[in-house]
Amino acid sequence: MKAPQDCHDMTELRAAIDALDAGIVAQLKARAGYIDRAVELKQGIGLPARIDERVEEVVASVRAEAAAQALDPDLVEDLWRRLIDWSIAREERILGAARP
Repeated sequence: MKAPQDCHDMTELRAAIDALDAGIVAQLKARAGYIDRAVELKQGIGLPARIDERVEEVVASVRAEAAAQALDPDLVEDLWRRLIDWSIAREERILGAARP
């Protein structure tokens, strides 16, 4: 894939963005596979879908990674919290919602 500065017109730039987007979608699909495996493992040991400590650990990790890559940590946190909520909802369809 070309670096942004190597794109000389909007056609090249858009093609690079489209390719990058396809890769992001593929990574999200791969992540969903790991979420599905987490459901299987959690069922076997009686864990709930939402584990707040893990949620905060993941958020802290992606914020740090964003900062290290000079990307807005607030943006990344917002995106990941949505991704985590989606992942937990996916798990809860099988495991059921946690009960207080």
